[in-house]
Amino acid sequence: MPTVTATQDLEKLLSAGQLPALPQSAIALLQLSQDPQAGPAEFAKPIEADPGLMSQVLKFVNSSYFGFSREIGSVQQALTLVGTRAIANFALWNAVFSVIPNPKFGPFDLKGLWQDSLRRALLARGLGKQMRLPNAEDLFAGALLQDMAIPLLLKEMPEQYQQLVERRTAEGRRLSGLEREAFGWDHAEAAAWLAQKWSLPTEFVDLIRDHTQLEDLLQQGSAACGGACVALASLLPSCTDKSWDEKPLFSDGFERLVAGTSIDLPELLDEVDTKTADFAPLLKLPVPSRTLTTYWNEEAAA
Repeated sequence: MPTVTATQDLEKLLSAGQLPALPQSAIALLQLSQDPQAGPAEFAKPIEADPGLMSQVLKFVNSSYFGFSREIGSVQQALTLVGTRAIANFALWNAVFSVIPNPKFGPFDLKGLWQDSLRRALLARGLGKQMRLPNAEDLFAGALLQDMAIPLLLKEMPEQYQQLVERRTAEGRRLSGLEREAFGWDHAEAAAWLAQKWSLPTEFVDLIRDHTQLEDLLQQGSAACGGACVALASLLPSCTDKSWDEKPLFSDGFERLVAGTSIDLPELLDEVDTKTADFAPLLKLPVPSRTLTTYWNEEAAA
């Protein structure tokens, strides 16, 4: 955990920058998600008031990600069939995707970061579903948003961060470890701070903040299974990685997390690859050129 001084330094850095604001439709949905009495009719209003969001939501529910046999034509029908939580979480990430800046420098690629985030979200959700966790949709959103502060940090600290990104590639180390060495905090803390400023639900803030702390979460047992799913997903290779350097950590964490279940890792990775190919076009992202299954098989053969 960062020291008090390191946390103060991080807050000062982020406060000095111009933080992006979420669209009103996303804020309204977040507020509704905290109201246990709110149903599809209430959730439909802010979505239908935002034509762009409404179009994205209908594309989302009609994608093969859900696999409905007939077309869903209305927002209320979508909310009823898919659930208000899944739709609100998708709208949240769609909003974040639209407001996070692109620093455009060096080896960093914003679309690559969103590709990585999507794959990690699908793995966290898929694993949560197979483990029958009640918050699988929250795991999807938490994993999608876990790296959202990186572009902001790149923008505010271009020289320092370019060095860290280059070292991550050259040394095969986790970015969070390099950040803590250099600054005393990591991008998980930065993203959690941003999530709090946006008044995101506490559950999201916790999932985002803890995603670099897999060992601690595993030691907490069943109470932290959801957070462990998100943290495990953060160990997936980036789309631009030539090899999966963190595969041993991922494999060990997976075995410990699913101990006593029949969850099959190659099947899970294949499912994530399939859903990534279905989902990426909805977010105007290219499908990753290398699948997780390819990374896994190459590493296994090696």
